[in-house]
Amino acid sequence: MQGNPPRVTEIAPDIFQISIFAPEINLQFNAFLVRDDEPLLFHTLFRRWVPLMREGIARLLDPARLRWISFSHFEMDECGALNEWLAEAPRAEAAHNFVGVNVNLHDYSSRPARVLMPEDRLVTGKYCFRYIHTPQLPHGWDAGVMFEEKTRTLFCSDLFHHGGDPEPITEQDVLGRVRAELTAYQAGPLANYVPFTQHTERILHGLAELKPRTIAAQHGSAYAGDGERALRGLAQVMREVLGKAASVTSAP
Repeated sequence: MQGNPPRVTEIAPDIFQISIFAPEINLQFNAFLVRDDEPLLFHTLFRRWVPLMREGIARLLDPARLRWISFSHFEMDECGALNEWLAEAPRAEAAHNFVGVNVNLHDYSSRPARVLMPEDRLVTGKYCFRYIHTPQLPHGWDAGVMFEEKTRTLFCSDLFHHGGDPEPITEQDVLGRVRAELTAYQAGPLANYVPFTQHTERILHGLAELKPRTIAAQHGSAYAGDGERALRGLAQVMREVLGKAASVTSAP
């Protein structure tokens, strides 16, 4: 899968979206670089895209300065190039939740990873991050999201996924795009890409309580606006599109 040259956009103070579009599957992949005393990269994307990512990061800082690398869950677009970036940045460490480190990274990562427990904060200088464990949302036992407390930016991985190569950031409601994408996925081989469980709405409403101002999605536009409302709306969309399938699956 080939990717277009990276597009770099500042979506919040010192937070940059590095976006690579894959035309053959009509999907955008976003990584996020936080420029601070200890720079943080959220998502590495694929190993084959390291040269494209290096080009994007180098517009902002020397890639060898990376200090922290994090992601939501163990998947190749999330952390496929982790070891390549650990080799490129000698001081870099992966940071993930207890499940992610003990189930995956102890074996996969070429260097020990930092475990982020529920009340831990990762301070990069001016900015402070909470890693919130969200099992099975978007998917995977190890799934989580990261919230930067000063800018109120939520790095939400596959939540709010929508296709195409849209604008880097929008203030317009993205839930219509999300509904269309989930509905299309349910009609094909990628059905139940995001599982709907008894915990889904509770987790989403809990994230809404953070009242994010910017929602940094891995696929599609970042959203700037009322993040609480957007997350509560996402809970409703997921119930309407995915909940019916979940009920049918679990029926006796």
